[in-house]
Amino acid sequence: MEEKELEKKAKEIRRGIIEQVYKAQSGHPGGSLSIADVMTVLYFEELNVDINNPLWESRDRVILSKGHCCPALYSCLANKGFFDVSELGNFRKIESKLQGHPDMRKVPGVDMSTGSLGQGLSCAVGIALAGKLDKRDYRVYCILGDGEIEEGQVWEAAMSANKYKLDNLCVIVDNNNLQIDGTIQKVGGLNKIDEKFKSFGFQIINIDGHNIEEIKSAFEVAKNVKEKPVCIIAKTIKGKGVSFMENKVQWHGKAPNEEQYKMAIEELR
Repeated sequence: MEEKELEKKAKEIRRGIIEQVYKAQSGHPGGSLSIADVMTVLYFEELNVDINNPLWESRDRVILSKGHCCPALYSCLANKGFFDVSELGNFRKIESKLQGHPDMRKVPGVDMSTGSLGQGLSCAVGIALAGKLDKRDYRVYCILGDGEIEEGQVWEAAMSANKYKLDNLCVIVDNNNLQIDGTIQKVGGLNKIDEKFKSFGFQIINIDGHNIEEIKSAFEVAKNVKEKPVCIIAKTIKGKGVSFMENKVQWHGKAPNEEQYKMAIEELR
C-alpha cells in the first residue's frame, strides 16, 4: 500500500479502537491509539499471513505483549479480514470472543494470549527459536509497552534472544512515555531504552512511531539484520489521533462519554 493509503487505513483502525471502547464503556484507548500506526503497517504491509488459514505454520507471528491494548489488535484483525468488522461491537461483552485481553483460543489471527505484562517477549523468543530449529522462515514481532519493560522477565527473555542469535525476532517498544501512574521516568526511573536493549545485544532502530515511511523503512532494515535480534524504539504519543486524549495519562484506561465519542470519531474521519 502507498503511504497515503496506510495513513487512511490507520485512521480506520483508530475509529475501530474508539468504537470498541465507547460501546463497552471499558478498555484502554491511550496505548491502543499510540501503537495504531505501527500495527497498521504491520498488518497491511509487512506480515506474511493468510486470513483463510490463521494457523498456517509458516505465517509471521505477532505477540501483543501489552495485551490491554487489544482494541488496536482487534481493529487490525477485523479490517484485515480475520473476522467481520461488526464483531468489534461485542468488545468486552460476556461470552464475546473479543475480551479485554486477547485469547488465542477464541480469536482468529491472535498468535498468543497476553495480558500479564512482561511475559510476551518470553513467548516471542520461544516461537522465534522454534522457527530456527524447524528451519522455517517466518518472523516474530513482539510489541512491548515502555512501562511494561520495567518487568524483569523482559530482560531475561532479551538475554535469551541474544544468546540464540534470533535474527527472526523484531521487538517493537511503544515509547509513549506514559503508564497508568504517570511518566515512565517518574514511576520506574526508566530512560535510554535504546541503550538498554543495545547492551543486551539487540540491533537498535529509533523511529517516529507515527511516521509511516519511517515505520516501513524500519521493518525493511530489520529483515536484513543477521545474527542478532532487532529492537525498534517507536517514539509515540499516547492517545494519538484524538486531540483531547493526546499525551493525557487519564486516557490510559478510560472510556469516552457520548459527547467525547462523537468528537473523537469526527476528528478521525
